[in-house]
Amino acid sequence: MKNKCRPPNISYFLLLIFICGILNPVVSSAEGIQLSAGQTVYVPIYSHIYSGVKGRPFDLAATLSIRNTNLKSSITITSVKYFDSGGKIVKDYLDAPIDLESLAATRYIITEDDRTGGSGANFIVKWKSEQPVNPPVIEGVMIGTQSGQGISFVSRGQVIKDDR
Repeated sequence: MKNKCRPPNISYFLLLIFICGILNPVVSSAEGIQLSAGQTVYVPIYSHIYSGVKGRPFDLAATLSIRNTNLKSSITITSVKYFDSGGKIVKDYLDAPIDLESLAATRYIITEDDRTGGSGANFIVKWKSEQPVNPPVIEGVMIGTQSGQGISFVSRGQVIKDDR
């Protein structure tokens, strides 16, 4: 005898999809974006890393990349400072703020032979805008080659202060 009160398997499947949607709602990308009118961003930079059994330094070139992700608005980069492993400033890259137009990018390069920053170096980048916008993508890109061996990796900037 068939149980007429039991819903078909498709009903269970649809109910499961509905419950998952309630418990873990999908947010549209526009709603999930956190806008800001300015931030201070910490970016790890490695002028060298250690490799091999003896822990020898492997020198790296590093590029700080700042990319404005806004489709219509420019942002202003107000400060780009490079610090060594001990937290001492090595170089201040800006004499005056620079404007970064929509979808534009800029970069700052640490050459492979420059070991002044050490393995714990970092950049502190400050930016601002007239109105809240999509925060820029700020990354460190490290690359090095020795004896036919190459290594490359990226470190993502971390917001340490929302300035507005």
